[in-house]
Amino acid sequence: MVDQRRTTFLLPEQPITTMEDYLAAGGGRGLQIALNIGATATIDEISRSGLRGRGGAGFSTGRKWASVRGNGVGRRFVVANAAEGEPATFKDRLLIRRDPYRIIEGAAIAAFAVGAGTVYLATKRSYQREVAALRDAAVQFTASGLLQQLSINIVEGPDDYLYGEEKALLEVIEGRDPLPRLMPPYEVGLFASEPAIGWESGSRAVTATAESNPTVVNNAETLATAAHIMANGAHWFRSIGTDASPGTVIATVVGDVARPGVHEVEMGTPFSTLLALCGGPQPGRSFKAALSGVSNPVLPASAFDTPMTYEDFANAGSGLGAAGFVVYDDTVNMTAVALAMSRFLAAESCGQCPPCKLGSTAITEQLASICTQQADDSVLGAMQAQLAGVTNANRCFLGSEEQILVSSVLRAFPEDIAALLEGRVRRLSPIDVPIIKDITDDGIPVLAT
Repeated sequence: MVDQRRTTFLLPEQPITTMEDYLAAGGGRGLQIALNIGATATIDEISRSGLRGRGGAGFSTGRKWASVRGNGVGRRFVVANAAEGEPATFKDRLLIRRDPYRIIEGAAIAAFAVGAGTVYLATKRSYQREVAALRDAAVQFTASGLLQQLSINIVEGPDDYLYGEEKALLEVIEGRDPLPRLMPPYEVGLFASEPAIGWESGSRAVTATAESNPTVVNNAETLATAAHIMANGAHWFRSIGTDASPGTVIATVVGDVARPGVHEVEMGTPFSTLLALCGGPQPGRSFKAALSGVSNPVLPASAFDTPMTYEDFANAGSGLGAAGFVVYDDTVNMTAVALAMSRFLAAESCGQCPPCKLGSTAITEQLASICTQQADDSVLGAMQAQLAGVTNANRCFLGSEEQILVSSVLRAFPEDIAALLEGRVRRLSPIDVPIIKDITDDGIPVLAT
C-alpha cells in the first residue's frame, strides 16, 4: 500500500526499470484487484474516486469507461495517449522514464473494465528513450503472465502537434496522417466498419451490421493514476486533493522562473506555491502572466494564488489543462506572446477546416503587424472578426485554442497592445514557443532551439 501521508506517488524518486522492482513496489496489485472484483465494480471504483483525465479536459474517467463499455457494437480498444506535444509540458515523458509499468497496468485495467483485448501505447518516434522504455516494460509485463491474453502494441507517431488529438491519434494508429476525423472515439473507434468520416472519404464500406468499436483514449498520467487507485482504493485517492479535483497532478513550469522543472503536487495547491518550488521570479523581476500550454486563457499574476484544480482555474478565467505552464515576467509584452502562440497554432493547423487554417494565419499576420508597429487601430476590428469565425465547423479544438488564447491576451493586456499601436515600444524582444526537448539529470527542462 502507498503511504497515505505521502501526496506524491506517480513519480518514484528512482526510476523503476525491471518487472521485479515494479512488483516489489506494489505493482500489479491494482490489476489483480480489478480482475477479482469484476469489470462493473472496477468502473464503479474509478467513478467513486473522482479521477479526472489529466490530458487537459478533466473529464470523468469512470464515465468515459462506462460509456465505452455500454455503448455501440463491435470490439473495444484502449489507447494510452503519450503523444505529448503541448508546449511547456514534459510530464508524460518523465512519467514514462520513471515508471512505464504503471501506465501499462492502468491501460490493462481499463481494457479489462471495458472488455478490450488490445491496448495501444502511443508516443512519438522522436522520443526514442520513451519508446524504448515502453517497449521494454511491455515485453516484461507480457512475460510475467499478469496481462493474460491482452495484446500490448507500441505506436510511434509523427512530431505533429495534432498527433496528440484523440481523433487524429486513431487515424495514425490506422496508418494514416494525423488529420482529425469527425466522430469521437467513444462513438466510432479503431478499425470501425462505420464510415471513418476522415480525410480519406469512401475508405470504408457501410453495411447493415456496421461495427463502431468504441475506444477508450486516456492520457498516460490518467492510466497510471487509475492503477494506483485500484491498488489503494477510491477512499485513499479522495483523501488527497480536493472534493471535485482529487489526487495529485504532475506540473511542468518553464519560462521566467529561477528553476524550471517538473513537480508532482497535490490538487488544490496554490499555483503560487508551485512557482515557489521553482524559485520564484528571476532576481529583480516580478511575474506578469502564465499560460497553461496553448489551450487556455492567460492567467494574470493577480490570480497566481488560484488553487490548482479544474474548477478553481476555470473560475479564475483560465484552465488547468495538462498542467504545463510557461510563466512570463514584467519584461514581456504579452502581444509578442500572443503572436508566438498564434504562429505555432497556424503552422500546426492541418488544413481540413478552412476557417481554422485561414483564420489562424490571418490572425498571426495581424498580430505581426502590431508587433512591428506597422498597424493602426483598424487592425483590432479585423482581428476580432477573424477570431469570431476561426472555430466555424472545426473537427478539433485547435481553432478554439487560437480564439481562446489570443482573445484572452487582448482582454487582459490592452495596455501592451496600445503601447505598440502608439509606437511607444523601442525594442520588442521576440518570444519562442517553449517546446521541451529533454530534461537534465537534475530536473531542468531543455527547450528545443
